[in-house]
Amino acid sequence: MREKLGLIGFGAFGRLTARHLSAWFDIVAHDPAATDGEGVATLADLATAAACPTVVLAVPVEALEATLSAIRPHLARGALVIDVGSVKVKPAKAMDALLPPGVRIVGTHPLLGPQSGKDGIAGLRIAVCEVRGGKDARRVAAFCRRALGLKVFSVSPEDHDREAAVVQGLTHLIARVLMAMEPLPTRMTTASFDRLMQAVDMVRHDSPAVFRAIERDNPFAAEVRARFFALADAARNESDH
Repeated sequence: MREKLGLIGFGAFGRLTARHLSAWFDIVAHDPAATDGEGVATLADLATAAACPTVVLAVPVEALEATLSAIRPHLARGALVIDVGSVKVKPAKAMDALLPPGVRIVGTHPLLGPQSGKDGIAGLRIAVCEVRGGKDARRVAAFCRRALGLKVFSVSPEDHDREAAVVQGLTHLIARVLMAMEPLPTRMTTASFDRLMQAVDMVRHDSPAVFRAIERDNPFAAEVRARFFALADAARNESDH
């Protein structure tokens, strides 16, 4: 009999997670908005999902603290709790503060989504962050590498957020501006413009909660935005004169 894995959150990313982990675990998912396990998960109440030996939290960062408080009474001693949020400093601190001492914790950020992962996830990237002990983080990293074929980066939550503030923060910021300028030309385009629009399309359908997490919950994002807009103003002044 395969080990059960509790999946809290069965939105677009939760369903992607379930599809790729269902080959290895029996997925028990909880999401009040879900009506169908789509053949990769069994829907259950929160207590049942949270009682599994491994619990993956696929909820928006802004809902994480409430979720941690809700699952806390139901977690098994020695359970492994993994989050998949877009930022890592805030979730790591919240999980360490709110989950019982006997619970093991690993922070992850799959650098992929329903769009980039629609043709398979092998070769894509994931960040793995130690929260309570390096042994569990190493085991999660090894599983991601060997079983899922992901390229793993083992980093601290702070180093993750510092780099993500640029990598994700700027991508979503620029995409948001370009989407606001639509409709944009589609006939006489260049290869570079087409690639820019491909990047926009990869984040176009991300939820507003993802954008808020990347821009508001990352402690380094405001500094990156300020530098970007200062340089953009400098470029505009240069263009105007």
